Amino acid sequence: MHAITVAEPGGPEKLAWAEVPDPAPGEGEVLVEVAAAGVNRADIMQRQGVYDPPPGASPYLGLECSGTIAALGPEVSGWSVGEEVCALLVGGGYAQKVAVPAGQVLPVPKGVSLVDAAALPEVVCTVWSNVFMIAHLRPRELLFVQGGSGGIGTMAIQLAKAIGARVAVTAGSKEKLEFCAELGADILIDYHEQDFVTEIERATDGAGADVILDNMGGGDYLDRNVAALAANGRLAIIGLQAGTKGELDIAALLMREGAVTATSLRSRPLKEKAAIVAGVREHVWPLIAAGKVRPVIDRELPMSEAAEAHRALDGSHIGKVLLTTP
Repeated sequence: MHAITVAEPGGPEKLAWAEVPDPAPGEGEVLVEVAAAGVNRADIMQRQGVYDPPPGASPYLGLECSGTIAALGPEVSGWSVGEEVCALLVGGGYAQKVAVPAGQVLPVPKGVSLVDAAALPEVVCTVWSNVFMIAHLRPRELLFVQGGSGGIGTMAIQLAKAIGARVAVTAGSKEKLEFCAELGADILIDYHEQDFVTEIERATDGAGADVILDNMGGGDYLDRNVAALAANGRLAIIGLQAGTKGELDIAALLMREGAVTATSLRSRPLKEKAAIVAGVREHVWPLIAAGKVRPVIDRELPMSEAAEAHRALDGSHIGKVLLTTP
């Protein structure tokens, strides 16, 4: 088969469409013939050499894909060769074939094309596990999303609105904020021109956000996110775009009786990921089938143009970028 390889860490130009050995499904795995793969910021970090795959994982990029089941490994039940699926991966999506634990496979939702389904597994599992399973967002609460126009943000807005929550977002342009509003966002903050702590306080009469989904992590974001929390607020950190270290005002957190969690979906044990996937299938897939939630796709590019897809994640995109196989 062919896959995108990285000869050495570096820029997008280091990505190459090359011939590599075919994978074989192991015990409890299915082999998926890939139709499309989602592009995520973690892929860029891996390309740069700062986010290696876990031991035993595929060396190729790609944390989600869609395609058709081509073969079943030993001890697999509930799936059949020829079924159209999408899957949460630990790696290997930028390829024509990938072996996936059966517990991380999902049927393509009703009303979604096979290619578009590649935009779902990573973002839906990330949002579901952090906002709902860990932070327990409830109806009428306020979810604040740092970066509302990306793949994670557009999905978080829709899922929060589907349960009756309010949503605040940051984005870097009028166009992006308008798109977030079309998805249902209630409070729009331009991070170039506005201070999000001030704007959250103003919009909530000082109450703050009940749940914050943060992809920035370090720098001054940690302290400022805590400052934007409501009483009993929950801060869920899922990214490190602003760095790996930040200063935390513990007294401010205590005053709010708040909680801070940080998770990485890729490194979780198989059983945990399977439980997340099962929850997504039970709770989110019906919303997609009903047309209440949809994948937001910025563009689709051939897999051989992975370098261009990585360049597209420079912040100008809205929603997901997908790579399609020949």
